[in-house]
Amino acid sequence: MKTYVLLLFSFTVLVPACRQKKKVDNKKFISVLSLIKKQVAHVDTSLYSIMKVVYYDSLHSDTTYIPREEFEVAAADFLAIPDLSDQKVAKRYKEEPARYDELLNRVIITYTPLNPEREEIKSQELLVTPNVATGDKVNNIIILREISDRDSFLQKKMLWQMDRSFQVITTRQEPGKPEIIITTKVSWNEETDQ
Repeated sequence: MKTYVLLLFSFTVLVPACRQKKKVDNKKFISVLSLIKKQVAHVDTSLYSIMKVVYYDSLHSDTTYIPREEFEVAAADFLAIPDLSDQKVAKRYKEEPARYDELLNRVIITYTPLNPEREEIKSQELLVTPNVATGDKVNNIIILREISDRDSFLQKKMLWQMDRSFQVITTRQEPGKPEIIITTKVSWNEETDQ
């Protein structure tokens, strides 16, 4: 009888303990989207003159000045990236081991999707200047977006230079048509020394 009671006690205590859900670690990624939103808000309230240059297949270009009110629209490709600080999004991505580039004097932090075939954003990369005295500074953000299906291919290589400019190189290929490459560069503070 004692063995039966001991067995019943062990079963009622151990089985529920085994059924507890495995605790999921919250991923602590840097929010690239938040950094870009801060930049957009800063430019939106500044007095910078904002210049936009669009190059079509390197053959010709159009240069225009855009009003501050249209800056957010011009930066729409960057503002449409997934926010890695959101845990629902973060669980679909991984952080590659950070690496230091001696030539650039930058630490490179890269986020890539766990299932690249399911995600349009193939990578989000931060180039950071390490500085113990004043704090680390993000200098550049590089984003790669690809959309492809049986009929077409679209790739956007995006570069954001903090406090200066951004650039989007769009490559489009459709069946039976030549590849089209459009480079859009928007600058607002490039004359200052970084």
